[in-house]
Amino acid sequence: MIEQYMLLHLEEVIDHEKFKLISIDHHSTRIEGSTLTEIETQVLINEGRTPKGKPLDDSLMVKDHHAALLFTLQAARAGTQLSTALIQQINALVMKSTGKVYNTVFGTIDSTTGAFRKGNVSAGSTYFPNYDKVQNLTEKLVELIVNGMQQPLTTEDQLNLSFDVHYHLVAIHPFYDGNGRTSRLLMNFIQAWYDLPLAIVYSENKAAYIEAIIQTKETEEPEHFRDFMRGEYTALLQEEINKYQQMNKPSRGRGFSFLF
Repeated sequence: MIEQYMLLHLEEVIDHEKFKLISIDHHSTRIEGSTLTEIETQVLINEGRTPKGKPLDDSLMVKDHHAALLFTLQAARAGTQLSTALIQQINALVMKSTGKVYNTVFGTIDSTTGAFRKGNVSAGSTYFPNYDKVQNLTEKLVELIVNGMQQPLTTEDQLNLSFDVHYHLVAIHPFYDGNGRTSRLLMNFIQAWYDLPLAIVYSENKAAYIEAIIQTKETEEPEHFRDFMRGEYTALLQEEINKYQQMNKPSRGRGFSFLF
């Protein structure tokens, strides 16, 4: 009886973890333009079935993100030290099936390999650092984060570190594509390293997310982005509490309760 009870709850934990990762996949790719719903994302990851009438690239983006997420979490939980090469590996997985080849005066750059950009890029009215500064800026960011991780940090400090690396990698924009997804995965890397719940940037809050990045860049005040991410994290934790409470409600009738 005890063994059956433990097995049941172990399965609940495993299923919950699986759906949490799929939720991260869904929202992160949705921010970048994927049209898949969360249910379609679940079916794609769990059963390998692509949704009818949706662009194939959207499904490829989701599958690549899931592989990159699993790689990122495995690296963090194995105690792998953050490095520039690790960030490039994550980006290579993110862009594995949807990356492009860019021909520049400095040669051909294949964005499926995690190679740094060799040209200047912008997003709307936002311009990112010159390409010739990318390598140095990324290496400095890694050094700062690694040094920070070697210090005794409170839980709040750990979260702020994860939020800061997320923002700064976006601000550097070291790759031709996949910068947002890679930055959010890097945030999850820090959180997994400290065994914290993994943050999600909810796709429905995309406008506020971009605004927080822009405000932080314009003011050079990290609290703008941290405040936004704390709001997302609080919403996530409240959602987790609600799910836990639902799972532990006494069942009625014949002993089964269904949650939708």
